[in-house]
Amino acid sequence: MRHAESSASRTGRAKAKRTFRFAVIGAGCLLLLAGCGAPDRDAASADLILDNAVVHTLAGADPGDTGVNAIAIRGSRIIALGSAVAATRTAATRVIDLGGATVLPGLIESHTHVFNLGKKLERVDLTGIATEAEAVDLVAARAASTPPGEWVVGQGWDEGAWANRYPDATLLSERVPDHPVLMQSLHGFAAWGNDLALSRAGVAAETPDPVGGEILRDARGEPTGLFLNRATVLLRNAVPADSDADVRRQLLLALETMLRDGYVAIHDAGVNSQQMRVLEALEAEGALPLRVYPMLSLRDESLIEDWLERGPDDDAASMLVTRSVKAYYDGALGSRGARLLADYFDRPGHRGISGDSYAYNAELAARVMDAGFQIAIHAIGDAGNRETLDFIARHQADERGRHRIEHAQVVHPDDFARFAELGVIASMQPPHAVEDMVWAEQRLGATRIRGAYAWRSLLDAGARVIFNADNPGSDHSIFYGLHAAVTRRNKAREPTGGWYAEEALNMIETLQAYTSWGAYASFREAETGTLEVGKWADITVLDIDPIELAASDPDALLDGRVLMTLVGGDIRYDGR
Repeated sequence: MRHAESSASRTGRAKAKRTFRFAVIGAGCLLLLAGCGAPDRDAASADLILDNAVVHTLAGADPGDTGVNAIAIRGSRIIALGSAVAATRTAATRVIDLGGATVLPGLIESHTHVFNLGKKLERVDLTGIATEAEAVDLVAARAASTPPGEWVVGQGWDEGAWANRYPDATLLSERVPDHPVLMQSLHGFAAWGNDLALSRAGVAAETPDPVGGEILRDARGEPTGLFLNRATVLLRNAVPADSDADVRRQLLLALETMLRDGYVAIHDAGVNSQQMRVLEALEAEGALPLRVYPMLSLRDESLIEDWLERGPDDDAASMLVTRSVKAYYDGALGSRGARLLADYFDRPGHRGISGDSYAYNAELAARVMDAGFQIAIHAIGDAGNRETLDFIARHQADERGRHRIEHAQVVHPDDFARFAELGVIASMQPPHAVEDMVWAEQRLGATRIRGAYAWRSLLDAGARVIFNADNPGSDHSIFYGLHAAVTRRNKAREPTGGWYAEEALNMIETLQAYTSWGAYASFREAETGTLEVGKWADITVLDIDPIELAASDPDALLDGRVLMTLVGGDIRYDGR
């Protein structure tokens, strides 16, 4: 059910919220100014000092400078760095000796599906499972403790790695006959179910393939139990919907996980009406533990119409800032849904799906851009990226909107510079490269693979690049992300020398892609993303120095640990 609150009352509430926050910010700025001038000793005193640390501010001409060893915080903001910290210390100041740990600007997960992460944490985890039999064993074990007739849901099998050996319903139905089962794939572009699930979903031989999707069928035309791309909704929609209480519980579980893993902010890539309702309720209660930048799902047209009436939220100080819209232009490379300029190397005659055939409402996307919202468009294939760049160029050919392409996974070399020319942010995932490398070249061939996962080529062309994990599709561990970005090797430290290693970034660039560049992508660079006096004390503390290890022993990055996460000066996680 949507809010019954009127547009006028929502607008008034939003204005009141902004007025209050601006008043608080204004008071905070006056306090900082008083402290800088030091006429009032108490006004310059720190509530918290992080001492004996290696502090990488990621600011200024030398963002990797290690000359700073302490940071002072008053309230939600940084008031001093380095040698200036000593003057802020009083008897009431809490001082934490970090014992040489590394302090970074707070990490930003700039493309997540955090609600799905919460679901996955409660589901059967199929991540990393290599075979159909192993997956079925795990689901059967969960079914043994689940009342007959209730759904059993698993998530995480890799649709890319399994693409040439997709399972069917046979074994799953034999082992789990009394529970409908949904086995959602790693990136959500494939779904696998048993016979009872297909029956609950009303899927039979006569069921047509939906636009932008495919129901795999046997020689008799019967559904096999495997659904690709937009056909996955046929199975997913048969699972009983979560209540608001379920969604709230799952969300808080996921947000606490993100805090524990060092993140101070997340950009959720596509939220629906129910999810927004839960987020707004948590914000109203002051219960959001970290900063949330949701992208409204273009597929939820009633939600979009509601926000077109409200207008974008530009209150950067809020824990919840809503000014972005997520759209899907094409499918995934692993399931051969990404839209390519030429045929798939391993499937002649097929070029993927995109645009109107993938439920992409171009007219509505243009309206949200015209209304001042940032558009963030999922585009994987080289045709998908080119056509998305063309669309953005037709509607806003400058940097004002800070529009984004989510994934930018396969880009034709002629289009690298267009990202910079149009001010389009390339939102990319280092884990995807090292996970997909086992099959990506089979899809693209030896020539087009050169434009895939091409972080260095885009950056050198002047594009803005941000890094993230697209979790729960990939592990969001910052140590995994950093290692993948600078080595182009997977968790097994393979391949030697890195996969197309010329596309790697250096560690300072990589850290910026997880911090300050992500802050820019959410219009918050004036407040967070670097460690500077006057900015929010959004801080991540690690037990390793990524810059030092990248130079000396990059594989040791995978052994790092998050020690502490601060959001606005408040210690939200302490794992020391």
